[in-house]
Amino acid sequence: MKPYRAASAPGAPRTGLARALSKLGYCSRSEAWALIEAGRVRLNGRLVRNPEQPVQLGRDRIEVDGGSVEAARPMYVMLNKPRGLVTTHSDEQGRDTVMQCLEGSGLPHLGPVGRLDKASEGLLLLSNDNRWAVDLLDPRAGCEKVYHVQIHNIPTESVLDQMRRGVVSDGETLSVLAVKLLRSGEKNAWLEVVLDEGRNRQIRRILEVLGIEVLRLIRISIGPLQLGNLAKGQFRHLTPSEVESLRVPTRSGIKNG
Repeated sequence: MKPYRAASAPGAPRTGLARALSKLGYCSRSEAWALIEAGRVRLNGRLVRNPEQPVQLGRDRIEVDGGSVEAARPMYVMLNKPRGLVTTHSDEQGRDTVMQCLEGSGLPHLGPVGRLDKASEGLLLLSNDNRWAVDLLDPRAGCEKVYHVQIHNIPTESVLDQMRRGVVSDGETLSVLAVKLLRSGEKNAWLEVVLDEGRNRQIRRILEVLGIEVLRLIRISIGPLQLGNLAKGQFRHLTPSEVESLRVPTRSGIKNG
């Protein structure tokens, strides 16, 4: 798939050089910062070492190691994240990241859309379309996410009701949009939990306040998109209709800009 030049109207807004490389899908912003400071980036033929140097996308020419950087085509991928991987492009502590699942794929730089913590599994989106990702993560979008959660407990209806009404964790009130018991055994149970926001470790923190241990946490859907039978550690491209189904203006009336 050949790269294309992003269209730019006269007077298009400027952005910092490191951020521009990220927006073009070349690399992450932190990686771009390092490339620029190492003297490997030229802007309109001139060596630039300032990562915040203003750039006008679509008009200014950016080169890395002598090669021209052009915008990658928008790409949208869903991954079945395995447990034990950190949801980030690179980790300062040297931990394994979800990017290992894309190694050897030939994909351009993609960033995670939202997060799943290291111990969690399931549906994770990755894209180089920053506007699409930002809109999807906007709390006003109300994009529902469904999780299947195995707990070391047989919950009563009062516990489920408390999850709906909310608990206080570190001074923050946390609740779920919906929760129901899927099945239970002698000591463990599976819950289906629905969220319409994405606060840090939200489900785990709620259950921790209630004294309930989480054994597994799997995200099975985001909006209308289902994890389905995608194998653990595998990814696939979203279809055009799936991309549009997650585009915020079509679902919530939230406008870009």
